[in-house]
Amino acid sequence: MKVARFQFEGEISYGILDAAEGTGEVELVELAGDPLLGGYETTGRRLPLARVRLLAPVIPRSKVVAVGKNYADHVAEMRDVTGGRATAEPLLFLKPNTSVIGPGEAIVRPEISDRVEHEGELAVVIGVVAKDVPVERALEVVYGFTCANDVSARDLQVRDGQWARAKGFDTFCPLGPVIETDLDLADARIETRVNGELRQRGSTAQLIHSIPEIVAHASQAFTLLPGDVILTGTPAGVGPLEAGDTVEVEVAGIGILSNPVV
Repeated sequence: MKVARFQFEGEISYGILDAAEGTGEVELVELAGDPLLGGYETTGRRLPLARVRLLAPVIPRSKVVAVGKNYADHVAEMRDVTGGRATAEPLLFLKPNTSVIGPGEAIVRPEISDRVEHEGELAVVIGVVAKDVPVERALEVVYGFTCANDVSARDLQVRDGQWARAKGFDTFCPLGPVIETDLDLADARIETRVNGELRQRGSTAQLIHSIPEIVAHASQAFTLLPGDVILTGTPAGVGPLEAGDTVEVEVAGIGILSNPVV
């Protein structure tokens, strides 16, 4: 099931993507409430997807938890920035919820950075309050999955020696276009393109720490709340974003997250 958060005629709602009977056109079955809070009652209205504006499918009420150094090829390409070794446990850092934007919204390059880079990732959306979740039950607390871009001011990351500022600017966490509640995690393909040029290609099969491991590990440190988002790491191929670029992150089975850069 694909769940979207959208704006139509000035109102923000949630909906479930569905094919229109007869035409096959993609429509949104509008929901009366927030599905992350158990709201699956419909309003009875169906809206053509082409007529609505898709928003970030979730605005985390609390936090975005991100994982660094979780693909071996990315660890190797970043050895001069973060060191050349993976970590024994998932390496966690936080991005503020004010960094979240949705499909089509602009990534804003801060004036104080000379090198802003893309990092295409699979994101996990938490569905229930969760603390100290065992690995074998970790997927039970997951609502679904979406595409993410862990935008990073690389020069500030090096200068600061830690990642909060470099990865926490407003607009540095695009999410979308929808939440897929049922994704095959064994080998989900992840690609990032800039102006149509392929920059990154990887798969969840290459994760050093699996998604259940990441969720369980994060829940040991933080109480996870419905709507919290966990970014799972990026494959090799990260690179610069310039004003005028369009960056796309695609996760097979979810869709394409596209954002301009200004």
